[in-house]
Amino acid sequence: MTLASIDAKTTPPAGQETVLSMVIPTYNERGNVAELIRRLDLTLAGISWEAIFVDDNSPDGTADALKQIARTDPRIRCLRRVGRRGLAGACIEGMLASSATYVAVMDADLQHDETVLPAMLAKLQSGQYDLVAATRYVDGGDASSFSASRGKISRLATKITQRLLGTELSDPMSGFFMMRRASFDEMVPRLSPVGFKILLDIATAKEGLRIAEQAYTFGTRFDGESKFNMQIGIEFLGLLLSKMTNGHLDPRFIFFAIVGATGIAVNLIIFYLALLLWPAASFEVAKAVATGVAMTSNFLLNNSLTYRDRRLKGLGLVRGFIGFCVFGAIGAFTDIGLASQLHHQHEVWWVAGLAGSIVGVLWNYAMSSMFIWRTR
Repeated sequence: MTLASIDAKTTPPAGQETVLSMVIPTYNERGNVAELIRRLDLTLAGISWEAIFVDDNSPDGTADALKQIARTDPRIRCLRRVGRRGLAGACIEGMLASSATYVAVMDADLQHDETVLPAMLAKLQSGQYDLVAATRYVDGGDASSFSASRGKISRLATKITQRLLGTELSDPMSGFFMMRRASFDEMVPRLSPVGFKILLDIATAKEGLRIAEQAYTFGTRFDGESKFNMQIGIEFLGLLLSKMTNGHLDPRFIFFAIVGATGIAVNLIIFYLALLLWPAASFEVAKAVATGVAMTSNFLLNNSLTYRDRRLKGLGLVRGFIGFCVFGAIGAFTDIGLASQLHHQHEVWWVAGLAGSIVGVLWNYAMSSMFIWRTR
């Protein structure tokens, strides 16, 4: 299929209500989008639909390919995000851009079986459900295309999620689902734009959500490379912890605290090595070196993990690091000052130290979020 080969006669007549919006997040999926649109055109024949592709500024020209198709097919839209990344945030923005009665989310790599979409839509149109989640783990579903290691990780994550959150979803790790847009509009303020497991976030964001499941066969990637990596696993754990606290702990803060804990370990290791390998260095110099390395490590890890969707580059990275160090220094003085005052008043060293550390972490997180990575 060429980029401009969609038959214009399949476009809904002017004024006809769009029933279904397909929200499809993309990053380096140029080789897949034309084939996906061709398949959607066949599967959704007779249904008034549109596809909203949300592209995270793919360097392979995914957005350009989509815009070329959109010139002759008004059902296709491309939202190109610059300076923001992340699957959950892309899905949220795409669904917010929809005015259809129903919205569906699926990947662009053709691993999600588009032929089950009419069945999912029929379940919603029956009025019995608010959300239909496609699943690989019920009768009729198939996940055999997974590698052995990824299959084990998926099943383990599913069991952990079901045990900790009490969800009855058989495949909470799935990124393939359809729901009433009105239900999404109601819950969107409670959703996190961080991470990859948007279905899990949606399914646990509102009590009483009526959920059905639809079996499907998980296919093989049509073109390009998988986005699955260790970072996704860490973000999933952060979302789990957030849900376990009823959303009182934001996933970003959890990641920020985890990075801070690694910074303590880095500080101690570098401090020990400096004293061991640099005998001429004074205690203060060794500590200063260790603190500088730990602060740099914390900044880089936060930039690639905690604020992944707001990642700084180039000159912005340099400015961000300077600001991070300045706020970190202020936070350290605040930590020491508060701890000293509490210790003077109550003389319980560990309470004073813990209180100072908590205030220091909260300060660093708030300042970093507002002024360095500029998140909400």
